[in-house]
Amino acid sequence: MHRITRGALTAVAAGGLAIGLLPSAADATPGSGVTGTILSQSTIGRTDYVLREITIQPGGTTGWHFHDGTLYAFVKAGTLTHSDHDCKTDGVYRAGAAFTEPSGADHVHVGRNLGSKPIVLEVLYVLPHGKPLSEDAPNPGCSFQ
Repeated sequence: MHRITRGALTAVAAGGLAIGLLPSAADATPGSGVTGTILSQSTIGRTDYVLREITIQPGGTTGWHFHDGTLYAFVKAGTLTHSDHDCKTDGVYRAGAAFTEPSGADHVHVGRNLGSKPIVLEVLYVLPHGKPLSEDAPNPGCSFQ
């Protein structure tokens, strides 16, 4: 995980998503207790930029997945526990924290809400044109989902 500042995330989002807010329902992220809403989306050249708000309820999980492009996230509320393919927690992100997720099937991960309050994330996906927001992956053998 690479830490970034909220200002950098905001600048990237504002610069790449100048079309304005277009509220719409989004497909649920794999897992349970997760909802998402696309706030804005734009394609520039061969790259899709999607700004999405994701809520993970207490006890919820994103399910194991990876992204075909880089993801930039800001935690608006709650605490996200993030684990990678070796079953180790590689980040615990509280409100105000920002992080990135690198692209590729070799970066399988899961996000979980182990707390008692919902997690709210603002996420910017920077993807090759036409790729899905995430790709499901099998649990790599961890004792948790």
